[in-house]
Amino acid sequence: MSTPPRVRFAPSPTGFLHVGGARTALFNWLYARQTGGTLVLRIEDTDRERSSEAHTQVILDGLTWLGLDWDEGPLFQGAHADRHREDALRLLAAGKAYKDFMTAEELTAAREEAKAEGRPFRYHRAEVGLPPEETARREAAGMPHAVRFAMPDEELAWDDAVHGRISWQGRDLDDFIILRSDGTAIYNLAVVSDDVAMRISHVIRGDDHVSNTPKQIALYRALGHPVPTFAHVPMILGSDGKKLSKRHGATAVGDYREEGILPAAMRNFLALLGWSPGNDDEVLPLDEVIARFDLGGIMTKPAVFDTTKLEWMNGQYLSMLPAEELLAPVERELARLGIDPAGRDLLPVIEAVKARSRTITVVAEQVAARLPGATLPRDDKAHKLIDKLGDRFAINLGLAREALTAVVESAWQPAHLETVIKAVAEEGGLKLGDVMQPIRVALTGGTVSEPVHELLAVIGRDESLRRITAA
Repeated sequence: MSTPPRVRFAPSPTGFLHVGGARTALFNWLYARQTGGTLVLRIEDTDRERSSEAHTQVILDGLTWLGLDWDEGPLFQGAHADRHREDALRLLAAGKAYKDFMTAEELTAAREEAKAEGRPFRYHRAEVGLPPEETARREAAGMPHAVRFAMPDEELAWDDAVHGRISWQGRDLDDFIILRSDGTAIYNLAVVSDDVAMRISHVIRGDDHVSNTPKQIALYRALGHPVPTFAHVPMILGSDGKKLSKRHGATAVGDYREEGILPAAMRNFLALLGWSPGNDDEVLPLDEVIARFDLGGIMTKPAVFDTTKLEWMNGQYLSMLPAEELLAPVERELARLGIDPAGRDLLPVIEAVKARSRTITVVAEQVAARLPGATLPRDDKAHKLIDKLGDRFAINLGLAREALTAVVESAWQPAHLETVIKAVAEEGGLKLGDVMQPIRVALTGGTVSEPVHELLAVIGRDESLRRITAA
C-alpha cells in the first residue's frame, strides 16, 4: 500500500470494556503495529443518556492494562456533531436525502398496512412518503422532521478482508434516518463522517456490523469519498455456542483482571480467538504475534471463549515470570484478602507455588497458606484421602512428626527433609505417598503442591510442626 494504514477502535462509553471489544481493539492494534500504521482511539459518546465519563475511564484503563496504546486520541464523537449535521445537509442539498415529516403514528400505520397486505415493509419515499404538497405544507408550518437517506437502487458490494466478497442490493434496504429531528446524527452517518475526517483506511470490527456496511458504503459514495477496506471479525460465543453474555461468567476485561489473569496471557488468549498464526502454536510472545498477524489469518467462524483454556494459558505465563515480577500483584491480592505477610520474604514462597497456579489470586491464596497462622480448610480431595487411609492418616502423620521434630532449625533444608521423610516410609514399610500426602494435607488442606520437602522448607519448622500436630 502506498501509505501506512490508519485504523480505529471506536467503543461506546455506555458500559465496561467487553472481551469482544477488547479483541477488536487488539486486532486493530496488531494490524497497526504490524504494518507501521496508526491506531486512532475514538469514543463514540453520542448516546448522551447512557454515556458517562466513568465508563470512558474504565475503557481507557482496560486498554492500558492490556498494553494496547493508541497513536491518536482519545477523540470524542460528540465533539463533531456540527460536522455530522453539515454532511447530512450536503446530502439533502444534493437530493440524496430528504426531509421526513411522518409522525410515529403514521409510520406505524404504514407498517401495519404492509403487514396486512402480506408484504415486507420497506421505507422508500416513493412508497410510504407523504405527498409533495403535504410535505411542503408541514415544512412551511415549521413542523419537526428527520432527514432520511435515499438508498440508491444499485449493488452495494465490498471485498471483505475476512469473508471475501459480500453484496447487497440497495432496493432491498430501507431509506434510513441520518439526522434526527433534534439535529443530531444517527450512528451510520456519524461513523462515516468521522472515518472520513480521520482518514481511516481499514475498518476492522465485529461481524455484528456487517448489516451496517452497505448503508455506510452508500453514504461514502454519496459524499464522494473512497470506501475503506472492511474486515469483519467473527463473533465470540460461550461454550454452549450462544452469544457470550454474563450467563457464561465474566465478560468484562476488568473482571478477569480482578480474578488474577495477567495482561500478557489475556492478550495472547484474545489474539487466538478468531485468528490463527498458521500453526498450532499457542503461547506466543507479543513480538511474534505482531510479526505474524495479518487480516488473512482471521477465521470466518465464530470463536468460543473457553475460560479453562484462558486459565491454562495464564498458568503458562505465571510459570515463566520471575517471582520478582509477581511480588507486587501478589501483595495487592493479599491485602485484598486481608492478609498481612508481616515482613515475611515472599519471593521464595511465590517461586514455590507459581508453577502450579493458574491465576494471581490462586498464587496469593497459596502464598497465604504458607504464612504462619493460616486457616486451612480441607478440600474434597483431602477428605477423600483421609477416608481412604482411615486410621493410617493419623498414624503416618505421627511417625512423620516424630522424625521431623528431631530435625534442628539449621538442618531444616529441602534435601535433608526429603531424606528424613523417605526414611520414615522405609522404616515403617509404607508407601512413600502414604507419608507425603498426609503431610501435604496437614500443611495446605489439599493434595496438590510443590514437593513436600520443599513445602516444609517454605513453611518453616515451627509452623510445619504446628500444622502436622493439629492435623
